[in-house]
Order: sequence, then C-alpha cells, then structure tokens
Amino acid sequence: MNDQDQNEKRYDPRDTTLRFVNRPDDLDPLPPDEGDQGLRAEMSCGHAVTPQSLTGWCRSLLDQGQYTFKCPAFIKETHQQCGAVWPYQEVRRLAVLTAEEMQHFEENIARLAAAKYCESQSCPGCKSCIEREDLTNLSVQCLVCTADKKKVYEFCWQCLKSWKGPAPRSDRCDNDGCINHDLEVLRTCKTTTFPEVNGVDACPSIRACPTCGQKVEHDKTGCKNIICPRCQVEFCFVCLKLTPECLDTSSYFIPCSDGVAPRQTSIPVWHRC
Repeated sequence: MNDQDQNEKRYDPRDTTLRFVNRPDDLDPLPPDEGDQGLRAEMSCGHAVTPQSLTGWCRSLLDQGQYTFKCPAFIKETHQQCGAVWPYQEVRRLAVLTAEEMQHFEENIARLAAAKYCESQSCPGCKSCIEREDLTNLSVQCLVCTADKKKVYEFCWQCLKSWKGPAPRSDRCDNDGCINHDLEVLRTCKTTTFPEVNGVDACPSIRACPTCGQKVEHDKTGCKNIICPRCQVEFCFVCLKLTPECLDTSSYFIPCSDGVAPRQTSIPVWHRC
C-alpha cells in the first residue's frame, strides 16, 4: 500500500459495530489546525485510534519482531503506558487492513510465534531439522544420523561440527574455533546514546534480553526501555533490569540509579513455562 492509499483509510460512519469518539487519536495526536484526522474509533482498552495510526503502529511492532500488539498510549492519571494487548482480530478490523496487509501480518505473526516456541536448525550431517530441547547443553543428538550410522551421532549446536569433548556443556565443544558468536557481538558492538533520555551515553548498542537471551537493539527513539521481540518482556536497555524494577528508582526518560550496565559476558537461558 502506498502513502496515498494509507492516508485515505477511513471508517464507515454507518458501521454500528465500532464505537466512535470525538477526541484526538491517542497513537498520533495532531493539533486541530493540522487537518482532519477523520473518524476516531475506540479500542477495547479505551484509547482512540484512526485506521492509519493503528496500522502504522502495529506494522512497526512486526518490523521489530513483535507479534503481540500492545497499546503504546499513555494513561493520563498515571503517566504510564497503557500496555493493553489487542487481539489480532481487533487490530485487523479497526486498522481496516487490506488483503495485502492481512497476508503480511498473518505470515509474520505465524513466523514469529513459531520462532518463540522452538529453537531449531539443520543437522550438519543429514540436513534434517533438529529442535534443541535442553538450551543449556550444546551437544545435540541427531536421531536420523544415529540410525543411519548405527552409532550415536552428536553435533555442536554452536559450531555445527561433530561433537568433540565431554558433554553436557554450555559454553563450547573442543573443536578449534568453537566460539559463541553472540557473546562476541556483545563484546565488540559499538556504543550508542539515547537522544530523548538525559544523561545516558556510552551504552552498548546490542544487549541480550535478561529473560530469554535474545539479541536486541534499541532504535534510539523514545524511552530507554524495550520489549523483547521473542519473550515479550519489557526491560531497561541501559541497566538491564526488568522495567518494574528499574522504575522503582528511576523513570522512562532519566538515567538509571545504577547507571549503565557493563557489557554482558554471558547470555541468559530462557526457562519457558
């Protein structure tokens, strides 16, 4: 969809299934003199949206690897983000998604959801898809190769070579050059700043989520907090505390009480329920 089509999205005023409201769009509020926003409808959380603002916000979440659509509007009474989760069916209807947009959304939602609940890659021997059940053990057995070779075949999840050395092991196998590339990225990444957060500089530009270990980057806009695209947990990119703990002694736009957390030297393992 081009920009012109996007701007022409409008609600049908005869649609009695929507609750229309006479107040600014909470996702993209514009002063009255900046043009007509068109009809605004109320989401299930009570915040007002237009089709174009809702489409834009949810599409940006998908681009960041997030498939859970949460309301970013601030609650006036508490000055905190709403955070209500909108079902995709609600987003699809109130964003007035086109057939092309629905295909884009649904294909990406399926892909991201699958990535959340399994960790898999191709066996270096037979190329069959292997899922790693024990995320603390790099030694993985391929049942197909074991049956073909008539003996146990294990490979290293990290370097993808035949396993060498004792197991289980979580850091590396005994093959030359077996290193954790994610840790190397965390060790060598550039530093970044947050223009909208006062007093924060020299922060590593890539972090491992403190809950699941997913590598994430901050787009340097808005507050210092970020929602992990894999586990959907919100944490502070600066101090690496979960958001509720960080906000006990800080706020979204001021430095953390403990300052900038140092570069991570280990990657958390996600203990999924």
